[in-house]
Amino acid sequence: MAYASMDDRNAIEQEMPWGDRDIPVSLYGQLCKIAGKFPDRPATSYQLMSGAKDKADTVTWQQMKDRVTQSANMFRSLGIGENDVVAYVLPNCSETIYTLLGAAVAGIVNPINPLLEPEQIGSILREVDAKVVVTLKAFPKTDVAQKVAEAVRHAPHVHTVIEIDLNQYLTPPKSWIVPLIRPKNDGNTHVDVLNFNKEIAKHNTTLDFEDSTEDRIAAYFHTGGTTGMPKVAQHLYSGMNYNGWLGATLLFDETDNIMCPLPLFHVFAVHVILMAALHSGAHVVFPTPQGYRGEGVFDNFWKLCERWKISFIITVPTAVSALMQRPVDADISSVKTAFSGSAPMPMELFKRFEKTCGVTICEGYGLTEATCLVSVNPPEGVKKVGSVGIPLPYNNVKILKTANGEPVECAADEIGEICISNPGVFAGSTYTETDKNKDLFHYGTYLRTGDLGRLDEDGYLWITGRAKDLIIRGGHNIDPAEIEEALLAHPAVAFAGAIGQPDSHAGELPCAFVELVDGAEVSVEELLEHAKKHVHERAAHPKHLTILDELPKTAVGKVFKPDLRKNAITRVYNGALEKADCPARVVSVMDDKKRGLVAQLEANGADDAQVGTVLGAFVRPWEWAEA
Repeated sequence: MAYASMDDRNAIEQEMPWGDRDIPVSLYGQLCKIAGKFPDRPATSYQLMSGAKDKADTVTWQQMKDRVTQSANMFRSLGIGENDVVAYVLPNCSETIYTLLGAAVAGIVNPINPLLEPEQIGSILREVDAKVVVTLKAFPKTDVAQKVAEAVRHAPHVHTVIEIDLNQYLTPPKSWIVPLIRPKNDGNTHVDVLNFNKEIAKHNTTLDFEDSTEDRIAAYFHTGGTTGMPKVAQHLYSGMNYNGWLGATLLFDETDNIMCPLPLFHVFAVHVILMAALHSGAHVVFPTPQGYRGEGVFDNFWKLCERWKISFIITVPTAVSALMQRPVDADISSVKTAFSGSAPMPMELFKRFEKTCGVTICEGYGLTEATCLVSVNPPEGVKKVGSVGIPLPYNNVKILKTANGEPVECAADEIGEICISNPGVFAGSTYTETDKNKDLFHYGTYLRTGDLGRLDEDGYLWITGRAKDLIIRGGHNIDPAEIEEALLAHPAVAFAGAIGQPDSHAGELPCAFVELVDGAEVSVEELLEHAKKHVHERAAHPKHLTILDELPKTAVGKVFKPDLRKNAITRVYNGALEKADCPARVVSVMDDKKRGLVAQLEANGADDAQVGTVLGAFVRPWEWAEA
């Protein structure tokens, strides 16, 4: 249906309450429904390599149902019940999808970012009490298998590791070479190790157990944004189906082909795209195991769109920026819309993309804690560039501030905390850790997102900053987005991240990090002068700027600010120690779950008193590094 305005949104809500919608209770019920409707239409396609003529694995909806059913039966045979957890640490491939859906049918699925370190993976496995882990068989140019083996050593309740071999996607002679150069992985010594495809082949394509008849927790997703150590959010069948229903109602139908180079451990790819396909019958294309990070994906992107007759592109601002450094060298007339999330789109980048490609960008907003979707710029209506559009049907968004200890609703265009209530919010139980749910809700059901924003007089939502990312200079709040937008307007700048660096007087001072466009040359002094001219608030002028070869980013393209903060803490603290003739030096900065970022120092002959005199003036803690 057309979705162009707040009137369209309200009309959908007025049709009936959400609870009266005819939607299956479980994911398996929805999979059976869509497979029965479109059995021979393509569900997903996957390419190991990024070339427009490279081998692809395409699966129909009937085949998808069969393989998900076999996967669910396999997990049940391994002792996984509705309350047991199957974790996967995988790049994108067809088996990742079978694992995701099959584990959610049999029990609770827990996707984990394969870019995490073994300690973080192990911590998540312990937090969710995982029993089975699905991961890669050791493969050239990736250390996923080795990291998982190390993580599993520290997760005592994991009893089975199931391996997927990417070699099946290669053709000779490459497929002959891999067994000869495959890295060794001897770490899985205390668990049973099985081959994924051999195991599911043993099982029926009809479900061996009764499917869930009531709503329940089906997935655990760890947060992977810019705020440090992962937390684990709980997702219900109802929230996952709600996100899928939104996509099928407002964006996609069975004739759409969706390009999704985002990772299948993240809610954007899983809930916004895969669930929408599960409800609409659309076809989703996943290029390479690493998506946008895969070798040749940006260079071949437009040719891949031509190959698959893509109608919707799923992207993030950092990927759009990279695409704008490459020519549109293919017929992309089939592309109707680019759907962008993860972070606000800078105005200049938006204009550049639409002018170059002739493709409309719809910005949206969602978060892991709400299962995902909250708002979108209407595909067929007014798109207010820089906003994240209008709240989606059944999404109640309030902008709240605290006055006299109580939440108070803000007026139109007044900035406050974005708080949301929708069918994807698991009120009172958002996180697996009970303590993390304290003070997380206003009025009992409105999730406090931690994002700062406003609703304008037309009902469009604008994100103005991240509450935890605010730079607080002597009690004055500075929005880092203002600094980043100014720097991104410079033609030499591809990416920018602004943070508060420690300051002994003001607590924090604004500083910035930038990554340049390929081949660009510009000095730090020029960029600081540019920022001084274009950042209108004097207090927000960055006091330091660093040009990096590449900014640290999350797997979905967000600038990873904890690493920038670590860089700044190291630089500022070592500068202060050197100025005071104290020989101690910061050698690393660790992310402590309770204390946040902690500087770790080597003494080099200094003692507690010397270092305390210098670093005691800063807010961030320090400690001696372990020998």
